[in-house]
Amino acid sequence: MKTFFPKDYQPLLDSKQTERAIKFVKDTFERELSGELRLSRITSPLFVPSNSGINDDLNGVERPVRFSVGNMNDRGMEIVQSLAKWKRMELADLHFLPNTGIYTDMNAIRPDDEIDAIHSIYVDQWDWERVMDDSQRNINFLKEIVRDIYQVIKRTEFLVSENYPSCTPTLPDTITFIHTEDALAAYPDLAPQEREKLLAKKYGAIFLIGIGAKLANGKTHGGRAPDYDDWSTPSEEGYIGLNGDIIVWDTVRRDSLELSSMGIRVDQKTLLRQLEITGCEGRKDLYWHKRLLNGDFPQTIGGGIGQSRICMLMLHKAHIGEVQASVWPEELYQAANKIGVRLY
Repeated sequence: MKTFFPKDYQPLLDSKQTERAIKFVKDTFERELSGELRLSRITSPLFVPSNSGINDDLNGVERPVRFSVGNMNDRGMEIVQSLAKWKRMELADLHFLPNTGIYTDMNAIRPDDEIDAIHSIYVDQWDWERVMDDSQRNINFLKEIVRDIYQVIKRTEFLVSENYPSCTPTLPDTITFIHTEDALAAYPDLAPQEREKLLAKKYGAIFLIGIGAKLANGKTHGGRAPDYDDWSTPSEEGYIGLNGDIIVWDTVRRDSLELSSMGIRVDQKTLLRQLEITGCEGRKDLYWHKRLLNGDFPQTIGGGIGQSRICMLMLHKAHIGEVQASVWPEELYQAANKIGVRLY
């Protein structure tokens, strides 16, 4: 029989407490993130024009939800999968200065996502993007921003515990940086997710660098689109990649939990290289890509931080359905009802 919840799992907060706590977590994290990274809140779209190159194609296999607008001559639109490229365009059009940026609530539908304890077809995250100088295009600056975001996570965790004492802090004081090549060398016989699990359990919180490029075994640790994160530039440490994931150890599920995907974004040279590597040279003719190649966009760093996953972690929840409304298999509802867990 499939197991949906850890053995003997019981929520620390009831349904009403959970609703209030979700708002507290989101309000707190959003405020702390904005102050730490000097980000201004901005309104973002739920959908963008099809065939514009603005939408994020993630790993290249996910299908965006598409529809046509009847009173606009059936103009094709598609629901965003993330706002990775849209944010950079906004920073250019609104003339943001270096070391300032934007954040927004991103809501998406990803019908091809696997449905499990930490995935649903509904995605809610804080999408953020910040202008940087060309001199900051290096691994040390990436690590600096990662540490800043991790401190936001830590401060939020502390403030949640102050207001909800049963939700005790579990994260370590610092985050550990590990390159995907080192993860492969340490565990050459394991799949990427199993490597993440062991490393997250060992260190408590890690930033896994270099996701998208081929490793020594000829495989990638995970997929990345060719036109937002820079995953192909060599760093001063001799590794490839200026991007990565923040992953922590989830003490409730006893498993790894990815909280954020982020990185330094492609410049003109990197975009052309990664389009060639992935066989996507045809994208050069799309609206967004032409603007980048023409020098219209600033150099930026950015990413997405999962709102529901942050809530899961802070409130010690075992399933993402306890903190967000989506669609779930009937057998999951039955399993939840047996142990008194309410799913949205």
